[in-house]
Amino acid sequence: MGTSRFAILSVFSALVLHFSLTMSDPVHDSFLQCLSHLSAPSPPISGVFYTPTNSSYTYVLQSYIQNLRFMSPTTPKPQFIVAPSHVSHVQATIICCKIHGLQLRIRSGGHDYDGLSYVSDVPFVILDMFNLRAVSVDIENEWAWVQSGATMGELYYGIAEKSNKYGFPAGVCPTVGVGGHFSGGGYGNMMRKYGLSVDHVLDAQIVDANGRILDGESMGEDLFWAIRGGGGASFGVIVAWKIRLVPVPETVTVFRVEKTLEQGALDLLHQWQYVADKIHEDLFIRVVILPVNRKDHKTIKAKFVSLFLGNSERLLALMNESFPELGINSNNSIEMTWVESIIYWSNYVKGTPISVLLDRTPQSRKYLKKKSDYVLVPLSKPDLEGILNTMMELQKPALTFNPYGGRMSEISESETPFPHRAGNIYKIQYSVTWKEESMEAADHYLNMIRRIYDYMTPYVSKSPRCSYLNYRDVDLGVNHNGHVSYEEASIWGTKYFKDNFDRLVQVKSRVDPDNFFRYEQSIPSVANRNYVTAE
Repeated sequence: MGTSRFAILSVFSALVLHFSLTMSDPVHDSFLQCLSHLSAPSPPISGVFYTPTNSSYTYVLQSYIQNLRFMSPTTPKPQFIVAPSHVSHVQATIICCKIHGLQLRIRSGGHDYDGLSYVSDVPFVILDMFNLRAVSVDIENEWAWVQSGATMGELYYGIAEKSNKYGFPAGVCPTVGVGGHFSGGGYGNMMRKYGLSVDHVLDAQIVDANGRILDGESMGEDLFWAIRGGGGASFGVIVAWKIRLVPVPETVTVFRVEKTLEQGALDLLHQWQYVADKIHEDLFIRVVILPVNRKDHKTIKAKFVSLFLGNSERLLALMNESFPELGINSNNSIEMTWVESIIYWSNYVKGTPISVLLDRTPQSRKYLKKKSDYVLVPLSKPDLEGILNTMMELQKPALTFNPYGGRMSEISESETPFPHRAGNIYKIQYSVTWKEESMEAADHYLNMIRRIYDYMTPYVSKSPRCSYLNYRDVDLGVNHNGHVSYEEASIWGTKYFKDNFDRLVQVKSRVDPDNFFRYEQSIPSVANRNYVTAE
């Protein structure tokens, strides 16, 4: 995807002096004047520039806030929103934020669980990427260019328009933005067959802290490595990605089976741990575990949801051999195309047209909190029973088990910043959602999810207790007041990246030594400081 480059760096030095002399003007006028001077004249940046006095400001701000916790009147709001429609708008926004001392937050789809892509406690600007969402698919060469503001649904639709024999290994929520999803790793229900999204990134276009447009070659091997799982917003603004498509069969098979404790859910969960990461890599079986209230008692419901890259005959043979206890048969398995399976996994009703993938609005928005863990050793049945009892006691939090193995076990921990590869049986996502608006309700539900997370401590990875970057969790630690130190950042950084954290710090210190791209969990720059990485 070629994007014309607009030369801005030649005038930068002069403009720094010019705008330092005009800061007596209102910040709005000065900032917009800066943007206009530093961006291409067409399309004009003034048409995608929003201030609190603009009638569209609230709509644009709230359109991509997916967690209602960050839509309250007390949530800090940006001084400006820029929704670039041209790469020069990105360049200008970076430079003008530097001139005016404003922090930059980069939002792709707004699914950042803790709101770090659109909330800050210091004066800030949101660079909202939703206008940069082009998808260009080349089936003959088996690749695609996709801009960071596109959603996963738009990417999947673009592939399906060209062929039903290709797909891409990424998430199953169609409204998630490509930019954040890819830069954090990007996992989905083909990960056991093909690995992560970042394992299939061929090239990228990024604007760095100096406003330069770089591709995979010009950015260098280290930066290209860092943005593929290290969180792109620490290093620059990733405008677009070139990805390698993967072959999928014309027919895939799905199933969704629910079991309560009374129907043997405990035994099935226990057995699943010994099957899900070792079964054929064409098969992915997720388990969602929910506490439910019946009329006269509490129980647990376990939902086994699957994608199999093949027809139902092959699936049934595989399940009868490896996991017959689950009872999969021709009545509860459904054949469809791969793109239809995305719709199925997104819980749309049968027969929903694939055009629903173009809808950028989630089916619902809630107050929510998520956390994550990794399991390396199967839990005993008594331990599982204790977890389920705790869930019933708390009543609200849900747990999702996502199996690893297959291709994930074949890729080195250091191949990309995402380190959670061989040795992991499954990943846990903890989730709690609620509808009440009060702070008291928020505190109540946040306490619930933290209690189940604490209860799980003996059963998950240790030293560090690992977490998935795209399940952003500020409970793990933050860089206070935007001042990033290695010591502070390593507390949460090693949980996300393990030993890869030190290399990320080295890359950050070289490409953004002044730490312009910073937020509560950004990679620290230690340029000009005494720093020795761990051996």
